[in-house]
Amino acid sequence: MMMPSVQQLLIVLLIIVVLFGAKKIPDLAKGLGSGIKNFKKAVKEDEEESTAQTKIEQDKKESVANSTSETTKV
Repeated sequence: MMMPSVQQLLIVLLIIVVLFGAKKIPDLAKGLGSGIKNFKKAVKEDEEESTAQTKIEQDKKESVANSTSETTKV
């Protein structure tokens, strides 16, 4: 895979500036940045929720196992 040259990147940047205007580019970058930040936050929250759910399920299994072993002891 070939990397784009500096000249190609400058041409693309120039086209973007012409299409959107110099004042809109910071707003677009800010919006993109906040979108990425929100996405990462949602992924992190989902992972934490999944981990918590797994812990709850493990605790339930241990509780059932403990109550079963106590019942057989009596």
